[in-house]
Amino acid sequence: MDKFLLQQQVLDRLAEDLLQAEQAVRAAHEAATHEENIAENKYDTLGLEAAYLATGHARRAEDIRQALANWHQFRPRPYDASKGIQLGALVFLVDSADKQQLLFLGPDGGSMKLVSGAQLIQVISSEAPLGRAMLGKYEGDEMWIQVASIRQQFEVLRVN
Repeated sequence: MDKFLLQQQVLDRLAEDLLQAEQAVRAAHEAATHEENIAENKYDTLGLEAAYLATGHARRAEDIRQALANWHQFRPRPYDASKGIQLGALVFLVDSADKQQLLFLGPDGGSMKLVSGAQLIQVISSEAPLGRAMLGKYEGDEMWIQVASIRQQFEVLRVN
């Protein structure tokens, strides 16, 4: 599986997300500044609510811009068995219920699902609980993560 093609899919998806977020910012800003939304009394908060919404959309757009920058700078490397799992690894895991999954460990901001051929790939950050738990592990290693009150067990089947 070509990691650079996966990276390009992430970049394409982030670019689409950024376009949508920027459109949402413009729409919310227009609503916030439209003359019909000028407050007539202290209980008329439509313009204020639209301004808060515009601010939230602007923050989301900035987060996506940062993720795009991170993913543009990212250079996936071949797996080095002497270092264990590192950023850029494709990791085949199995959980305690024998459910297998393929994960692509990348920089922040790219959490999404991709499809390559018939294979579903979950892109996760090294900052996610499972991403942190995988760093430095080797094929055959087991790991546990605690999410809320649920403790999950995984085994590393294969790393590329």
